[in-house]
Amino acid sequence: MAQKKLGYEELVWTCPNCNTKNPGPEKMCLACGAPQPPDVQFEQKPQQELITDQAKIEQAKKGPDIHCPYCGARNVADAAICIRCGGDLKGGQKRESGKVVGAYKTEKEPVKEINCPSCGTKNPETNMTCSACGANLAELAKPEAAKPSAPAAGAKSNKWAGIVLGGILLLIILCVVVFIALSSKKEDVSGVVNSVQWSRSIPILDLQDVTHKDWLDDIPQEAVLGDCEKQYHHTQSEPEEGAEEVCGTPYSKDTGSGFAEVVQDCEYRVYDDYCQYTVQEWQVIDSVQLQGSDLNPQWPDVSLTGNQRVGDQEESYRIVFQTEKGNYTYVTSDEQLFLQCEPGSDWTLVINALGNVVSIEPK
Repeated sequence: MAQKKLGYEELVWTCPNCNTKNPGPEKMCLACGAPQPPDVQFEQKPQQELITDQAKIEQAKKGPDIHCPYCGARNVADAAICIRCGGDLKGGQKRESGKVVGAYKTEKEPVKEINCPSCGTKNPETNMTCSACGANLAELAKPEAAKPSAPAAGAKSNKWAGIVLGGILLLIILCVVVFIALSSKKEDVSGVVNSVQWSRSIPILDLQDVTHKDWLDDIPQEAVLGDCEKQYHHTQSEPEEGAEEVCGTPYSKDTGSGFAEVVQDCEYRVYDDYCQYTVQEWQVIDSVQLQGSDLNPQWPDVSLTGNQRVGDQEESYRIVFQTEKGNYTYVTSDEQLFLQCEPGSDWTLVINALGNVVSIEPK
């Protein structure tokens, strides 16, 4: 599946020292000056938007920031010396990157206003600090925890529907088990051949025009092409001319630099020509048959004209046995077995629990 890049958004992080929310690129807390610890996680802003500032975009592309191995200060990815202590950053720890921060909301919600806990001034919820007194607004901007919802009115009925469905599945499984058990149960029964019957047939074939449908590339060269229409053929991960792009919900991946890359997982529906075509194929146009009630089966005579030819011969042999439990019929295509079934001869019949003859053997 291809990943389509839409741009970058700026994230925020919460200072563990004073609980102030800070813009993602800031290396130190704007309220208390504490450096950002390596384990602090970035979050999305309440109102998301793709950044257009080219300098910020270039910073996001650099990759994850690095924490100084000496003082822990956070530095940009391509820095060689720590901005705080001047230490060498070769042994520094890179921030984690690639983690999905959350879905990217393309539809903007109205910005709510919140009252500053210190001075009461109304501020947009997107503000991290009060525009009047500078107090931290991070805690007020957090959404209230959702209250547990009462069970839905249909929850009870859904529960019973699940129980009923489970019972039906159990019954089906039980029936299958019983059927297998009955089919595997067999008994031997003695029988005498009461009557025999045979039937033989030979189909007559001729070349006929036959119409089919298939993808254009798979149609035989000798076929006569008919009407074509574009139809869905397959889905692939890479774009192609004429393919339909189908993308999922955009989401943001942490770059480790205070920014997130906004991407979409996309796939491409490819359409191709699906055509009607005509070819000549051997088709059954007639059939000759011969039947008898003796042990002398024969093939019928066939008369062909023009380009006609015969198809695969078919034969069927029917034997009726008389037993103490009544008459049983056995049908086979084995000519040699049939020729042994002299009327009045004794046989052993293997009968399953369903009353069907599964095999016969002369005594």
